[in-house]
Amino acid sequence: MTKAPLPQVLTLHDAMRHWRHDLHAHPELGFEEHRTADKVAALLTSFGCEVHRGVGRTGVVGVLKAGHSNRRIGLRADMDALPVNEANDFAHRSVHPGRMHACGHDGHTAMLLGAAKALAETRAFDGTVHLIFQPAEEGLGGARAMIDDGLFQRFPCEAVFGMHNRPKLAIGKFAVKAGAMMAGGAFFDIDITGVGSHGARPEHSVDPVMVAVQIASAAQTIVSRNIKPVETAVLSITRINAGDAYNVIPQTARLSGTSRAFSNDVMALIERNLRRTAEGIAAAMGARATVDFRINFAPTINDPAEAEFAARVCEEIVGQANVLRNAPLIMASEDFSFMLNEVPGCYLNIGNGDGEGACEVHNPSYDFNDAALPLGVEFFVRAVERKLARP
Repeated sequence: MTKAPLPQVLTLHDAMRHWRHDLHAHPELGFEEHRTADKVAALLTSFGCEVHRGVGRTGVVGVLKAGHSNRRIGLRADMDALPVNEANDFAHRSVHPGRMHACGHDGHTAMLLGAAKALAETRAFDGTVHLIFQPAEEGLGGARAMIDDGLFQRFPCEAVFGMHNRPKLAIGKFAVKAGAMMAGGAFFDIDITGVGSHGARPEHSVDPVMVAVQIASAAQTIVSRNIKPVETAVLSITRINAGDAYNVIPQTARLSGTSRAFSNDVMALIERNLRRTAEGIAAAMGARATVDFRINFAPTINDPAEAEFAARVCEEIVGQANVLRNAPLIMASEDFSFMLNEVPGCYLNIGNGDGEGACEVHNPSYDFNDAALPLGVEFFVRAVERKLARP
């Protein structure tokens, strides 16, 4: 059964829309979120939060306390933008060419700011809320930077919750999945060293281009022949770079790509087999290969109990029929996964709209849907009030 919207949330919609449009117009890339952090810190201070700057370089943590309990909960939003040229022409479009909030982090930040203001006004909880504004989610390691900076030692949490908008999911719907929900992600480079020669004299060469082609072909068997068919994984070669002239066999070549999997064991298996394949083929052809395999994201795995808790909170807001509890796995990756490795919690999706023209994230025509703002705040506020319920 749904409950009436919290009155303090409804009054925040215009303010959140204003914050969100300002953030959208002034996007900043990972670890460069200085203006964004300034704005977040100033607003948190104005709400009466205790504010901590520079956590994980440009991260901000706000602290709200009420009552006497030692219980603690964390709420997280991401702040960074993408290196994308915006194609929109509305008034709040990016003023910085080549930078754009193409993933909705402006909306996520605005929702958590709205939750901070609502919680600060009512203090209808007993314990401590840590409001985590994370930098550099888009592949630069912002979550790990905050964790390495002592995030959960300085701001302990018994549970942590995050949220991401989902295009094509209607406004008024949530998706919550227990266990694995998003893939871990890795980037890799394979550097091949052969022997360069004249293009007309291949017998004097060890052609790194041919070595690269053989490695690229064999690498595709790792998923199909080394991983159980019931597992889900991807390995894609996305770049091959070699040579500068028509008549020169180059000395070196580089393969680059990405891998995705829903468990750390499968990702480790992919890495082992990619190294074995690349090094073995190169050696067999008289060349040498080195593999740089970098795990950028862990699999996003929700704690079952916290996922159930989050789903019940969502059902209070929009009703059981509007909460998808077993949504399909998402092959994209999420930096919040590293926080879930440290603290039990849940990452959920909020609908960003399914109407005509609803645009996927990382697209130059994307924009966060302001209609989702009150629903996101409602989730954060209710989650705190349920987790940290007064005696």
